[in-house]
Amino acid sequence: MKKLLILCLACCSMTATVRTATAQGLTDMSHSKQALMQNLPLGATQWTGGFWGERFNVLSTTGIWSMWETWNTPYETIDALGQHGSHGFANFQAAAGTVKGKHHGPPFHDGDMYKWLEACAAVYAVTKDPKLDALMDRFIEQVALAQRADGYIHTPVVISERNQGIDSHAGTDNAAGIEIGKDQKHAFASRLNFETYNLGHLMTAGIVHKRATGKTTLFDCGRKAADFLYNFLTNDAAELSRNAICPSHYMGAAEMYRETGDQKYLRLTEGLIAIRDSVTNGEDHNQDRLKFRDQYEAMGHAVRANYLYAGVADLYAETGEEQLKRNLEAIWDDIVNHKIYIMGGCGALYDGVSPDGTTYNQPYIQQIHQAYGRQFQLPQEAAHNEICAQIGMLLFSWRMYQTDMHPKYVDIIENELYNGILSGISLDGRDFFYTEALRRTNEFPYTMRWPKHRQRYITCFCCPPNTLRTLCQAQEYAYSVKGDTLWVNLYGQNTLKTKDVEIEQQTGYPWDGHITLTVKRAKRLASIRMHIPGWSDGMTLRLNGKDILAEDLRQPRKWKKGDQVELILPMKPRLIEANPLVEEAKNQVAVMRGPIVYCLEGEDISATGASATDKPRINDIAIPADVKFTETTVTIAGHQMVALEADVPVVNRDFWGKDDLYRELRPVRQQTAHIRLIPYYAWDNRGIQDMSLWLPLAR
Repeated sequence: MKKLLILCLACCSMTATVRTATAQGLTDMSHSKQALMQNLPLGATQWTGGFWGERFNVLSTTGIWSMWETWNTPYETIDALGQHGSHGFANFQAAAGTVKGKHHGPPFHDGDMYKWLEACAAVYAVTKDPKLDALMDRFIEQVALAQRADGYIHTPVVISERNQGIDSHAGTDNAAGIEIGKDQKHAFASRLNFETYNLGHLMTAGIVHKRATGKTTLFDCGRKAADFLYNFLTNDAAELSRNAICPSHYMGAAEMYRETGDQKYLRLTEGLIAIRDSVTNGEDHNQDRLKFRDQYEAMGHAVRANYLYAGVADLYAETGEEQLKRNLEAIWDDIVNHKIYIMGGCGALYDGVSPDGTTYNQPYIQQIHQAYGRQFQLPQEAAHNEICAQIGMLLFSWRMYQTDMHPKYVDIIENELYNGILSGISLDGRDFFYTEALRRTNEFPYTMRWPKHRQRYITCFCCPPNTLRTLCQAQEYAYSVKGDTLWVNLYGQNTLKTKDVEIEQQTGYPWDGHITLTVKRAKRLASIRMHIPGWSDGMTLRLNGKDILAEDLRQPRKWKKGDQVELILPMKPRLIEANPLVEEAKNQVAVMRGPIVYCLEGEDISATGASATDKPRINDIAIPADVKFTETTVTIAGHQMVALEADVPVVNRDFWGKDDLYRELRPVRQQTAHIRLIPYYAWDNRGIQDMSLWLPLAR
């Protein structure tokens, strides 16, 4: 194994490259071999109002601080664990020696706190809030004190070492194994300790914090963590290969290479992915049953899968290896064409099996948690769809877009932001989903493992800070540059300011499809490319009031202050049907308007006509193919949105008994109901009630 690793690590030049470029955004591919475009500097794009401006305001003023209250539950309130708060920060204090105590909570809370800090840094890049800066410094101080001299940090292990008087901070190398407690004996004692996941998020948070603040306090910790992984990879690759669960460290190592230019971290990225192929008795749960270059379908645990694919996409961006591109394109197409929900959900099954339907060797079949199932296997009320999987799909798609420039990747990014990820957080910015169902009905006979109601604290708290950091960074996906061409990826009211370019975007998107770009400064700007969403049925493009073609806008020109580009996208409700192989959506329709997926909640149904006092249920409603929707503005939890209203037929007014499996078809009484559809991201903000995204098609 060690010989194989040395060959792998030696494939890159040993020379470190010094980089002097200005701080970049979330993924700095300005020097990447295969990248065709790059980010703009962190904080260069700022929401100035509209949809995302309002969301950013809620998240930055309420969401960040509410989550800090969750993290900062002190040890003396231990009974609150699992109900009101986490002891995540107290764990770092104990690991740092600031307080005396034991570790509480799951082992991946370290990484979850790093994600929260990354959200803080993204907000600070925009607001420069000194209170937020001080809060980050307070947390980072404890991280630095808790980190061992060799760069390792995992609070369960470090706390155990401190409580036993082991001075690992003075240079003790504990990688060989010191008895320090149940399931936490040493680094990588169990793959379910999520150490590499934690370290990966430390690296990423440190880089984003440095780009946002100019400070290197957390970045230094992240770099030491990367060095620890590099040394561990060099000396014990076999052990490390078995601990690549939710592999955020692939993305972290790749971005560390981009930030520093040190080839060591590119070798680390290559080595971490290469050692997956050495795993014996691997499993699809962790995507290591097959060597990666033999994989062409999305399989296994969806969060682990999407993080893996994003990390390999980072490696492809740096090396340009064509085989990796073939794998990534095939896997991405498999997800989008066969396995993703209309609202961006990934990982349909609470529990699947793998290989599924491909072998008669029963002992060979493995149980897979939160799994990508078979193609077209997309349950609704029993859907899993962990939010982190949707975020992983966004990260995967963003990296594919930067190396390919195909607009289909932006379509998925937009869908995930508006539907798959935004729905994970309440409108007031305080409560969170872990999973996302497409239906919730009182008649459903099972209590699922995770609640279909948002909560302030979830014992598996990985999704809330992931959701928060992703949405706080949404503006960073709005623009890309390629030479002197500006690519406009996402629409929302904002300003873009760099030393060479200043653009103002005015729009009421996603409710209004009229977008106006006004050039304020254009020292190095030759052409502009506006993203035309795949859902759009036509568009109008104007330059300084005159209709033009998209090709005209792409031609180099000398831009002057005051030049305006207008894009008008038709915004009308449309009915969507699924492939008949999606059995649970057969003969049903979903409703979209622009990029927004809609749903129906129970309180938005009212009877009409003679039966006005007899309120129908979700299961009674059907949507005619020629339905006429009326658009109206409504407010839920202080957030304005466009709702869709219509009169529709009631098709099933007879209750089914809990023991009724089949019955003779009964005649349908001619009744109607008035319904109001709301955006899917806004459901579950008015109490627990029935909801459905897909509704029967009235024939």
